[in-house]
Amino acid sequence: MATNAAQPAAQELSATDPLAALGILPGVPEAVDAVRRAVDAVYGHRVMRRRSDEVTAEAALRGARGSAALAGADWPLEELRRRSDFSADEQARTVGAALRLTAEAGGLLGVWRRSPLQALARLHLVAAGGAAVDATVGRPRLAGEPVDEPLVGAAELDLPKPPEVTARLDGLTALLLAGTSAPALVVAAVVHGELLSLRPFGSFNGPVARAAERIVLVGTGLDPKSICPAEVGYAELGTAAYLTALEGYASGTAEGMAEWIGHCGRALELGVRESVAVCEALQRGAA
Repeated sequence: MATNAAQPAAQELSATDPLAALGILPGVPEAVDAVRRAVDAVYGHRVMRRRSDEVTAEAALRGARGSAALAGADWPLEELRRRSDFSADEQARTVGAALRLTAEAGGLLGVWRRSPLQALARLHLVAAGGAAVDATVGRPRLAGEPVDEPLVGAAELDLPKPPEVTARLDGLTALLLAGTSAPALVVAAVVHGELLSLRPFGSFNGPVARAAERIVLVGTGLDPKSICPAEVGYAELGTAAYLTALEGYASGTAEGMAEWIGHCGRALELGVRESVAVCEALQRGAA
């Protein structure tokens, strides 16, 4: 898509539907189309006609593993299957939080549609469930409250102050409740990127942001059965690429935003590939 053709259209859309304006940035329509084709292919797999619940359960487990890996707890999949206690140490608590979030996300769609902020508060409470719960859990941080979750490798990414966090969360909520014609990938990427950039809570911001992205992908109808674990793709692409793309989002430039959306699209395609492999294994009787 030629940049000079897209700019006037983007400027016109930005006044009425800011999220839709992102959908016509150079490279974004191609990413949206690639994701749509990949998702359609896995939903069309013959295994999905009779064993979709098993694929959903496996996608949740693998997605939780990927999210935990990005948060510094890179455990083998079989370890997650084997364990029942996730309170022994910091890594175990991180994995436990990711597992609880993927389990909770599916039940929060109604709350998300009414009040995204209420859903985010619930996600943070669920994530912190294995730790000491205090007055800071389930609400955006206040002045003087630290974020005990540094983004490794992204020291140059500024931590917004609480007034900015509040204002931007309110703005994001207003955009979501107003509705948009933007593709699901764009909406999910913006929710994910905004939460990760803001780090509104004192802990578990990464896992919460990725769980919120999952809710959007389900709620927009792109992945209604939650079988496309983008978290798997983010982990496969690597933390360095994840943070580099996030820095592009945080820059607020058209190029940076497009790169972040493209990165989210590539991660989702890899998550789809994982679920196709699960479908093939189930068909062979190997899973």
